[in-house]
Amino acid sequence: MKETKSVKLNAYQNHLHENGHFSPFKFAKLLDPEASWDKDQLGDVLHWIRQVVALFCGLLCGAIPVVGGIWIFIFLAISTGIIYGYYAMILKIDEEEFGGHAALLQEGLFASITLFLLAWILVYSLAHF
Repeated sequence: MKETKSVKLNAYQNHLHENGHFSPFKFAKLLDPEASWDKDQLGDVLHWIRQVVALFCGLLCGAIPVVGGIWIFIFLAISTGIIYGYYAMILKIDEEEFGGHAALLQEGLFASITLFLLAWILVYSLAHF
């Protein structure tokens, strides 16, 4: 019975993969410079890396109680540096295939600024007032 379900699930996943509706993702691909990326997959990965960095930096800035607008620019520099380092040095992709540096560096930028500010303000307000 279990074997039948597994066979059906594999056949269904292969069918979806062949039609382009399902793309299996392996975490080993995140650090493999030889892996092939399409624009949507790379955009999603860069977006979520930036969100994790934003959450971490926002929680850290709120917990340490830092104030001032300079920290927003420091966050932008850190976040952009991590994203650039990831796609240029770890993945070693040709950025022109994905719309250039501006398109890749902008991926998830505005959502990450929002998340950074939200985490920073919430933690700062809850922990220090």
